[in-house]
Amino acid sequence: MRLLGLVLLTAVVVLNLALGQTAPDPALEAQLRRVFPAAVSFSAKQAGPPSHFVAYAADRTVAGYVFWTTEMEPLERGYDGPIKMLVGVDTNAVLTGVLVTEHREPYGYFSVDLPEFAAQFAGKNIRDPFRVGGDVDAVSRATITITSSSRAIRNGARRVARALMTPPGTGR
Repeated sequence: MRLLGLVLLTAVVVLNLALGQTAPDPALEAQLRRVFPAAVSFSAKQAGPPSHFVAYAADRTVAGYVFWTTEMEPLERGYDGPIKMLVGVDTNAVLTGVLVTEHREPYGYFSVDLPEFAAQFAGKNIRDPFRVGGDVDAVSRATITITSSSRAIRNGARRVARALMTPPGTGR
């Protein structure tokens, strides 16, 4: 009986690894909590499409979703390559947070690295225009970086909403 339990546990772990659905490691979980602070727990990464993490409320209902911009919008580039950001969006299509985790931008230290860059997106509705110099603060000499990052956040969040939050039969 004990051997059967071990075999079943191993099968579940191997299947989850094969599907890319492992439990978030502590560092990733801390990042997920930063972009979706209202969530009490998160799913393993869901293969999708689109690939994402599910954020759960205290009553175990879905509170929203978290995704990597580089997976959602892989062709979006800043001045010097992709800007990897973790983005949370709740079930009301409102961004819960943004965290820039990796980039190679030469002027990142005063554009996407600043906490104010990511903070300006929290509470923003995905239907907003995300226009640099309008509803998104611009930084001189970093326009390509800011524009690309804003587009990746906007388009990724809208893609998640269409795929995961659009009621069946209402069209996409």
